[in-house]
Amino acid sequence: MIGPGPISKMKSSHDEQGNVSYQLPIGDELLSLNEVIGKELKLTFHNKITCKHCDKKIRKSYSQGYCFPCMQKLAQCDMCIMKPETCHYDQGTCREPEWGEQHCMIKHYVYLSNTSGVKVGITRHTQIPTRWVDQGATQALPLFAVSTRLQSGLVEIELAKHIADKTNWRAMLKGQGDAVDLKDKAQELLPLIADTVAKLKERFGDDAIEILDEEVVNLAFPVTEYLTKISSFNFDKTPEVSGVLKGIKGQYLIFETGVINMRKFSSYHVSAEVN
Repeated sequence: MIGPGPISKMKSSHDEQGNVSYQLPIGDELLSLNEVIGKELKLTFHNKITCKHCDKKIRKSYSQGYCFPCMQKLAQCDMCIMKPETCHYDQGTCREPEWGEQHCMIKHYVYLSNTSGVKVGITRHTQIPTRWVDQGATQALPLFAVSTRLQSGLVEIELAKHIADKTNWRAMLKGQGDAVDLKDKAQELLPLIADTVAKLKERFGDDAIEILDEEVVNLAFPVTEYLTKISSFNFDKTPEVSGVLKGIKGQYLIFETGVINMRKFSSYHVSAEVN
């Protein structure tokens, strides 16, 4: 048995062929999950949650693992993280200016990905390809490199007028999905936001926004069998989740009888047993 200990989102890596490998952090230990596929895995929630910032014991977590006071004061929990076009750093009201400088005032990418279909998204340059793996994307293509998170959000909302900006997680978990020519899709979309890009360059400078010519990244997830009907487990309602592990995609473990989003339960104290 590993744990019990607080869990956090699964760590991932991939090889040159794009094959993704996963590890689940449980306290100070890591459970290598690819080798568990096809085996019986039991996860048990021990009715304990601790804030991943201040380590305080809490009854309910906010923003995937924080206590309510930390959720209110930390910049990483602010609404502008979910909606970067609302960044208020230049107004002097950032909750943690130093954190903002390290995480938001840096290079970001605007990209297309194929999850449950083609969508637009953004991520820090340090989170490629992790962000795509976390979303369960089988294909991804960087479109723009920009200087700040705010700029990435402004580009994204324009692209979102023409293409989805969210993943249908149930559809994503039902199969590998059909391959899409993301380069063709990019060529279709870029003219639609050309005026916006020109205005943003006028506002932030020519060097702030760069149109990229990158190759498509392909990812393959370790799944032996997809489910035709998706039902989800919840540690708050079912403290023990067990069954044969059929695969991992995005931040979801796929069991023979349902799925569980491990990222959702960050800071929950869980133990794991493999048979």
